[in-house]
Amino acid sequence: MPFDAKAATPPHAAKKPSVSIHHGIEKTDDYAWLRAGNWQEVMRDPSLLDADIRAYLEAENTYQSALMADTEALQKQLFKEMRGRIKEDDSSVPMKDGPWAYGSRYAEGDEHPKFIRVPAGADPTGKPEETILLDGHKEAEGKGFFRIGAADHSPDHRLLCWSFDDAGSELYQVRFRDLATGKDLDDVIVETGGGGVFTKGSGSIVYSRLDANHRPSKLYLHRIGTAQSDDVLLCEETDPGFFLGVGKTQSDDWIVFDTHDHETSQSWLVPADKPEAEPLLVAARETGIEYSIDEAGGTLYILTNRAGEGEKDAKDFRIVTAPVTAPGVENWRELVAHKSGRLILGHGVYKRHLVRLEREDGLPRIVIRRLADGDEHAIAFDEEAYSLGLGGSLEFDTDVIRFSYSSMTTPGRVYEYNMETRERTLLKEQEVPSGHDPERYVTRRVFAPAKDGETVPVTLLYAKSTPLDGSAPCLLYGYGAYGISIPASFNTNCLSLVDRGFIYAIAHIRGGKDKGFAWYETGKKLSKTNTFTDFIAAAEHLIADKFTSKGRIVAQGGSAGGLLMGAVSNLAPELFAGILAEVPFVDVLDTMLDDTLPLTPPEWPEWGNPIVSKSDYEAIASWSPYDNVSHRAYPPIMAIGGLTDPRVTYWEPAKWAAKLREHQKGDAPIMLKTNMGAGHAGAPGRFARLEEIAFSYAFALKAAGLAETGA
Repeated sequence: MPFDAKAATPPHAAKKPSVSIHHGIEKTDDYAWLRAGNWQEVMRDPSLLDADIRAYLEAENTYQSALMADTEALQKQLFKEMRGRIKEDDSSVPMKDGPWAYGSRYAEGDEHPKFIRVPAGADPTGKPEETILLDGHKEAEGKGFFRIGAADHSPDHRLLCWSFDDAGSELYQVRFRDLATGKDLDDVIVETGGGGVFTKGSGSIVYSRLDANHRPSKLYLHRIGTAQSDDVLLCEETDPGFFLGVGKTQSDDWIVFDTHDHETSQSWLVPADKPEAEPLLVAARETGIEYSIDEAGGTLYILTNRAGEGEKDAKDFRIVTAPVTAPGVENWRELVAHKSGRLILGHGVYKRHLVRLEREDGLPRIVIRRLADGDEHAIAFDEEAYSLGLGGSLEFDTDVIRFSYSSMTTPGRVYEYNMETRERTLLKEQEVPSGHDPERYVTRRVFAPAKDGETVPVTLLYAKSTPLDGSAPCLLYGYGAYGISIPASFNTNCLSLVDRGFIYAIAHIRGGKDKGFAWYETGKKLSKTNTFTDFIAAAEHLIADKFTSKGRIVAQGGSAGGLLMGAVSNLAPELFAGILAEVPFVDVLDTMLDDTLPLTPPEWPEWGNPIVSKSDYEAIASWSPYDNVSHRAYPPIMAIGGLTDPRVTYWEPAKWAAKLREHQKGDAPIMLKTNMGAGHAGAPGRFARLEEIAFSYAFALKAAGLAETGA
């Protein structure tokens, strides 16, 4: 049945005008009061939220619950279906590292995984005797929120460094477990980004600590068995626009300090056995230049977009080498040349091979290069659209790596691959306990013409029985930011929509790197509106080709994809039956004007800096969803936020919902659901997460008018 706007009375948000002036432009925000002045404290202790703000958020939750009450049976049915497609006692195939192989598994009914190891010589496809290193389900007992951040074993296999977040605010606590006794040591490291990198002797880790504004700005050395107050500062980033991280080369010989924003990076090396040594700078930061490094045999292998001699640019990246003792740009020598349209996504180096993951013509492939003679070959597949992941190896001296493969119709597969013999061994295929017949479904990739002549790839999944006469409803998903590409991978959850007659579609819009770096570059900053018009073009193409029809599309996006939802609801609300905006980044202008927020300074290269630039201010103001809400008929909108979300703060969807409701000309309801006990990623447990997806899909079915028959 359709939404009944009269089924409940929506909350009324008080208007308390707050005026700001930038570049001589006056801006009034009636709902700025929903931003808690003590938001840093609320991230750590949600009980400190202002009573008036809490009352408003809870009133919104009561309202949306009333309007969604008639879908409760449907939500339970959707959850049952999705859970039925999960192998509850599932496990990974343990990966060898020296005398042990490490992996994870779920016990039936458990929300969280167990981390395990087995003897390295055991048959990985059998059931070797295992040791449980960490029982996530047990650790979560008694906690309202619990998410494991990392669980990494030490080089000597004696310790497990693991971390957890118990508030949803992504402030992780790090602990160390003695694997001989199964007990945690007394060490406690707080206010971290989660995990750390072991030094070569296994007696210390290097980790990042978050500052008061939730930014990783310092790297510390912690000697296991000592207090955090005794930790040694190794590196500090003073520019709030850059985040500091730590990693390790595949050889385990070098620890890498890395600082970056969304378009610029800089790295240093320190010996893994001498972490307090003076860091060796690889290349000084240059705006717009990115690089990442790995090492083998004293040679650095550097993936970079820095152009070579005689090149105009290297936007789609190339690979160069340099001596580890003299890593400067003047010593970079080209190994894999830049090729426009072939985007190198990542690389890894082993003792005898260089492996790279790249994408060309919208499809990924893995390329293996033998270091001794430069011989190359590729691993690729023939489906029209698919997803490929590089799993690599825990070891350095190996010829064997892992990769994963799936498509919209093909369940996930994990392969072991011998880089010398080219032998491919299937280790695991995703099981769907309730059954899955790929022959019942169709996956296609179509191309929607954009307004400027570009073509937007759109991946489709639908049942063969679905009529292609325009009568089918469609869920159209989009993201379009930070260069993130959305893979055409197997998703058992969306089958609950597809089996009910939906066409499930992914719009690979500008802002991602689906068609190379230029696809990202022309979907950011002053070109950001291409992201929105690409999504609209995808919707219009699906309508024109009779996959669906106007007013039958439910649009879905989260985070930066939620920004997309806000923008298209302003630009073309008539196309959509409903808008599902999850943790939506909709208050872009106000957020980019507030340099105290965790992500604001690092985000300026993505959106523009309206504090210093009037043109950036005006550009963002022209499309920022919150600032462009106006009197029009919006479709039903469901905005979902998290109280302790440090990425998209809870007040963004709260302010947006209040303003939308104030300006709504039609009868369609504007709904806000705030998770009062979670952050950006929502519920942490695998089944709790399914309940959230079931809620979202119930909204989609109701918006499309299928909720009555959906159960």
